[in-house]
Amino acid sequence: MRLVTLRSVAVLALILLLWNPASSRLLPAGDEPLVLLDASLSMTGAPWRAALDSARGFARRRGGGGAVVWRFGTRVTAFDSTPPAAGASHLGPALEAAAGRAGEVVIVTDGNIDDAAAIPADLLRRPRVIVQPRAPFYDAYVASVEGVRHVTRTDTIRLRVSYGVAGMRDARNGMRTAQLTVDVEGRNLLAKRVSLPDSGVLSEEVTLPASRIPHPGWTVLEVRLEGVNDAEPRDDTRQFVVDVSLDPAAVIFASPPDWEARFLARTLSDVARVPVKVFVETEAGRWRDGASLAPVATPELTRAAAGARLVVAMGDPERARAFTGASRSALMLWPTNGQTGDWYVERPLASPFTAPLAGVVWDSLPPATAVAVPARDSSRAATVALTARLARRGVARPILTLEQRGGQRVATVAAAGLWRWAFRGGAAEEAYRSVVAAMVDWLLGERGAGTRERVVPEALEVPNGLPVVWRWISSDTARAVLVTLRGNDTTRIETLRFDPAGRAELLLPPGVYRYALSGGAEQGVVAVETYSDEWLPRTPALTAQTGESTARVAAVALRDRWWLFVIAVAALATEWALRRRQGLP
Repeated sequence: MRLVTLRSVAVLALILLLWNPASSRLLPAGDEPLVLLDASLSMTGAPWRAALDSARGFARRRGGGGAVVWRFGTRVTAFDSTPPAAGASHLGPALEAAAGRAGEVVIVTDGNIDDAAAIPADLLRRPRVIVQPRAPFYDAYVASVEGVRHVTRTDTIRLRVSYGVAGMRDARNGMRTAQLTVDVEGRNLLAKRVSLPDSGVLSEEVTLPASRIPHPGWTVLEVRLEGVNDAEPRDDTRQFVVDVSLDPAAVIFASPPDWEARFLARTLSDVARVPVKVFVETEAGRWRDGASLAPVATPELTRAAAGARLVVAMGDPERARAFTGASRSALMLWPTNGQTGDWYVERPLASPFTAPLAGVVWDSLPPATAVAVPARDSSRAATVALTARLARRGVARPILTLEQRGGQRVATVAAAGLWRWAFRGGAAEEAYRSVVAAMVDWLLGERGAGTRERVVPEALEVPNGLPVVWRWISSDTARAVLVTLRGNDTTRIETLRFDPAGRAELLLPPGVYRYALSGGAEQGVVAVETYSDEWLPRTPALTAQTGESTARVAAVALRDRWWLFVIAVAALATEWALRRRQGLP
């Protein structure tokens, strides 16, 4: 009977092993738990200390294995206990990196996440979230400062300052007015009483003569909101970098004034990084300052044209010939009257513009609205740089020609309506900027300050905790460049390494830095502000949650159970031993 039982057990075990049925079960997560620790500036103070305690306590509860801790802010880095310094809270890259791990994911934050709306819902459901919120507080702040970058000593600096209020008022901070001040190098230039909103942002325009700035060149203006009894003073001040020159580098005469002149002045100041002065003829024979509309006398117009490196005559260039005829400066003629229609600009011909405009998608640009046919002396040799066709058919008309008249360079733009490229934005705006930059670069040549630059900062003022971004604008291949930065008390030398897109980043502490690049004449000023969006009180974008289970469902086959093999072998071996003892075959 025992032999039959043993044989049956062995045969049943073998049948089950041959059949090999599978079943599912929950397996514990194999990787160590991962803690994502918010290291943005909003975590400074009590939230950061509480977050460190939460992260360390979580690691201790995991026993000997502990937990892996990553910091996230503007980028994801390994853990260290230094104070938070990131100027933004970007959680998405950290969650994407953690998605490849099987262990539990825990987020420790104050809830102020900048990219919460862009994170996929499945990534946000999985982690456990521990929120260490900031205490509520009242805050008045300067949101932004906008204005013209390049001015002359005789200009008026116009700044549009946006300021606002956030948080809850109480009896201690119930002020309704404040003082808006503009300082330079510790010297007060302007003070203006403004009203504070109950919530949200207001804008105020302030003006001051550029002659109040103590010296020409790059200067940093400090715009401050004073007299506000708030809990966060680090966002009460913004900085604005302005370049003050003794004389304008470019002068535009527009007769009549139109959108073409307005967009050219703005783009010219931006891409050439030089001060631009605009004069407009509002009535026949009456010229005015393009910014203030104040009347301007003829001697002043002649003096401005004689002192500028670039003179632009727009609309009807003959109206400005009395001021520009004797000037030996580089000359840009831009007549805006001609045959109307949809004139589509074509790819550049072989000219100095071929390489700078190689990346422009010409078929996507809005058409010009008119093309003029200027009378030209056949004895002059002119290079045609751009052409256009009416409705993409017929004979191509030259719309941009380059001439050398003795020692003077002259560019003639015969197309009207190109301002629509800049108005559209995107790739069309970049095409407009490229055309203007190429014209200025050719016209000014080696005399063009700023036109031969290889590298420029994308923004001259950068909030606290964000990197200064540098852009390679030269037609040469981007390469590493040394930059020397001189602050108030320190001098540092850094290496700018550009990515395939021609961008390099450099993280600097708050301060004003005068920079100079090796191997070239590039120099200027960048300001890293104490202001940061992280200082503002905000409604948390994340709330506490327990997260999803980190256990894994796995299929386990019967052959994966070792004990079934032991039963089969033991049953057969025991049956064989009993048969031998009883003398059975």
